[in-house]
Parts: sequence; C-alpha cells; structure tokens
Amino acid sequence: MTNLPRIVAAETLDGLAEDDPCAMRSRRDLQRIHRLMGTRSILARALQRLVVSRPAAAPLRLLELGAGDGSLMLGVARTLGPRWPAVEITLLDRQDLVTRSTLDGYARLGWTASTQVIDVFDWAANPPAAVREPSARWDVIVASLFLHHFEGPALAMLLAAIESRARRFLACEPRRAGLALAGSHLVGAMGANAVTRNDAVLSVHAGFCGQELSALWPGDRLFWASSEYSAGLFSHCFSARRSGLGGAGALP
Repeated sequence: MTNLPRIVAAETLDGLAEDDPCAMRSRRDLQRIHRLMGTRSILARALQRLVVSRPAAAPLRLLELGAGDGSLMLGVARTLGPRWPAVEITLLDRQDLVTRSTLDGYARLGWTASTQVIDVFDWAANPPAAVREPSARWDVIVASLFLHHFEGPALAMLLAAIESRARRFLACEPRRAGLALAGSHLVGAMGANAVTRNDAVLSVHAGFCGQELSALWPGDRLFWASSEYSAGLFSHCFSARRSGLGGAGALP
C-alpha cells in the first residue's frame, strides 16, 4: 500500500491538438513507454484469462476506450497472434488518430477494426436502447492508462456505463507507488519531450493502488467476479467478469 494521496490534474497532452508537433512526439514517447512497462504483455495475459472459457472460433466484440492511435491494442493483437482469429475491435477516442496503416495491421491478423470518434462521456450518456440485453453487450471493454484521468462523479459515471454494457472489463492503469513515481521522473533519460516528462509524473499521482477500483466498481458482487492486482513494475490492473461466463472463483 502506498502513502501517496491520489491527485488528479489535467495532463498537457489532453489539451493539445491532434496535429500539434509536441503531441505527436509525446504519442511516440508513449509507445516506447508502453514497451518499457511491458503493457502489451500485461494486457495480453489478462485478456487471455478473462476469455479462458471462450470457444476458439467464437467471434469476440472488443471495445477500447481512450484508444488513442490504436497502436497499443495492435501490439496486443500481435502478441495474441492466431489464438484470437475472430475479433471485432472498436477503437474509441475523442480524437481521430487511427491511421489506415494501423487498421490494415489489424486486418492482417484477422481482426476487424473500426473507429468511433466521440468523447467518452457522450458515449456514456447515450447508451443503445437495448444495452442491458446480453446480445447488445460488448464481450470485453478495455481501458488502458485512461481511468486515471477521472475522479468523483465523472469516474463513477464512466464505470457505471462500462458495467451496463460489458460482459467483461479490463483496466490497466499507472500504479500509484514510490517506485513508479521514481520511474516517472526518469522518462527524460529515454529522450521523452517536455509534455511526456510532465504527464508521466501526473499520471502516477493520479494512478491507483490496493483495491481502490474494486471499491468504485458498481457491479453487484453476486453477478460479477473481479480482481485487482499489481502488474509488472509500474502497472495496476482491475478485471471483472459477469457471473455465468465461465471460470471459477475470483479472477487471477
């Protein structure tokens, strides 16, 4: 457990235009940071555990919130390889950052990728009419380095929207701990620009630890099996699965 209080502050990248040179450089920095943190492997392992009982040939609908340029989940798709041959993924972000080459990269792996350019709170506030029908739910909703941007009513609204629309949910966030904070101060050593150096520190301060996300999750424990755990040196994960989807007990 950490003694660091959770402090959420606006990150510089979120206020920059998508074609701002500093923003473009920072997004490239983030790709390198994900490689150093092992985020792709962390997500791939967690996703495999979440869908362990899924028939290999069954189609799977996956939604990523705050997907950015889509490169992180493309790396996850490459890690999973042919074991997931029938995935339909929607990359949701308020900025239009996903390139044609990224979409083609998914296609080469057998994944069908599309984008949805919308603010996540517009998405949360306007659910499909039949959202609580099992057939209308996403098989998996993923949020990576995204939930830590929010607190209070905004975070509660987002989690409620996810709970009502997902069969499974996976979040991978910054771990709010001393080691992660020390690491965030060192991203300049890898050549990160000023935007990334500033935002890395803010991300750790806004991250999660212990069972904080479990306490905030609105799903009834009678109907959800969940787990919250540290992953790698700097990451903090939360996963949840509706009851009756296979697997015994709490998620690993």
